[in-house]
Amino acid sequence: MDFLLVQVLNSISYGLLLFMLTSGLTIVFSLMGVLNFAHTSFYMMGAYFAYQISRWIGFWPALALAPLLVGAIGMLVERFALRRAHKFGHVAELLFTVGLAYLIEEATHLIWGRTAVPYRVPEELDGPLFSIMGTQYPIYRGFMMLVALAMLASIWLVLKRTRIGLVIQAALTHPETVEALGHNVPRVFMLVFGGGVALAGLAGVIGGNAFVTDPGMAAALGPIVFVIVVVGGMGSLGGAFIASILIGFVQTFAVSLDWGLFGYKVSQVAPVLPYLVMVLMLIVRPKGLMGTREG
Repeated sequence: MDFLLVQVLNSISYGLLLFMLTSGLTIVFSLMGVLNFAHTSFYMMGAYFAYQISRWIGFWPALALAPLLVGAIGMLVERFALRRAHKFGHVAELLFTVGLAYLIEEATHLIWGRTAVPYRVPEELDGPLFSIMGTQYPIYRGFMMLVALAMLASIWLVLKRTRIGLVIQAALTHPETVEALGHNVPRVFMLVFGGGVALAGLAGVIGGNAFVTDPGMAAALGPIVFVIVVVGGMGSLGGAFIASILIGFVQTFAVSLDWGLFGYKVSQVAPVLPYLVMVLMLIVRPKGLMGTREG
């Protein structure tokens, strides 16, 4: 029973981390129609920025500063590069964001090297949150869940209860009307793109020390993020949340189980299971769990 409870909590914490990463991509796609293939590279950038800032002034300033730096870089990318590619359609956006991902990876190699950096959990969060029959649950896992839930509540409040949220939602469906009312729609897009990649940066700050911070972390999570986007439904924040928790449960329990399946252990086929879920979703419901648009 204690094993089951710990694995459920691990699944939720991992799923919330995936949602923290995926939410920014979903928001950007729902507003701008841009599927940013460099999104997990901004996640990696957030982890490395947090590592560097932590070495200088500590983890807690890094928690605030690293996502802001990632968001600022994202706004510059949108303003001076992505906006120009956007005029030429989705293929140009795809090529640009794929190229951007390679540039960020190579810059990471040049600055921090090709091996993992020692980005560790801060001492005040390094310990057990509680213990069940000898099994200890880390404080940091609870902290991850708390940050993810706070981020989810903040996104909901901004989009549903603030003036800028109303402008963002209006720009999604009626950009000409919003422009006629005196709002700068390109600036709204720039802020949304910056905010979306800042959320990825925040996920990097939180996830980089919980797992590993190395130049391969973006490539490792990139496919999973797009699985979540497809399963949840393109452009649906609620769908991304449900799909993130679902994939969190699938991966966590698959890795921890030793059950046999057609001559293989479930843990051996765990990396394939999210893609199987995606294929089944595309067969049964191509728009995803809560999808409203196809692209």
